[in-house]
Amino acid sequence: MVEKELSSEKIFEGKIFTIKRDEVELEDGSTSNREIVLHNGGSSIVAITDDNEVLLVRQFRYAFGKEIYEIPAGKLEANEDAFECAKRELLEETGYLAQSIEHLITIYPTPGYSNEKIYIYKAVGLKYERQHLDDGEYLEVFKVPVQQAIDMIYNGEIVDSKTIIGILLGAR
Repeated sequence: MVEKELSSEKIFEGKIFTIKRDEVELEDGSTSNREIVLHNGGSSIVAITDDNEVLLVRQFRYAFGKEIYEIPAGKLEANEDAFECAKRELLEETGYLAQSIEHLITIYPTPGYSNEKIYIYKAVGLKYERQHLDDGEYLEVFKVPVQQAIDMIYNGEIVDSKTIIGILLGAR
């Protein structure tokens, strides 16, 4: 199954994403419109301490009007390596470096309207250095036992998709 692009129009270009509207030809020859959010993607990292605790950050998310728990994560800059982004975000947001980092999975969080990919990594062998938050970034870091983090998923305290996937895969 393939849809052929007939025309494309950029309708918004922002700092974080771009939106385009495409006219496409469907398999049966009819046409339809697709609105697509173009995004560089992001990297996230489930960091697990030697005491089997996961590092979570809690920050206010304006789109939802509340604080939520997440694993450290950040937007990929143009042509940035996903592994390097994950490593950078771990240090910036939590202050930790990792002895070992492995790729767990790459997910497509909203394939119906966005090309965003999120790369999820697992970090172990953590050593605290110093937190380096970006300007305007405010968050709290928590160490939560892995089983408690899983319980937080099942009781609805953790609702962020990359965090849920990262914790469940990282705890395996």
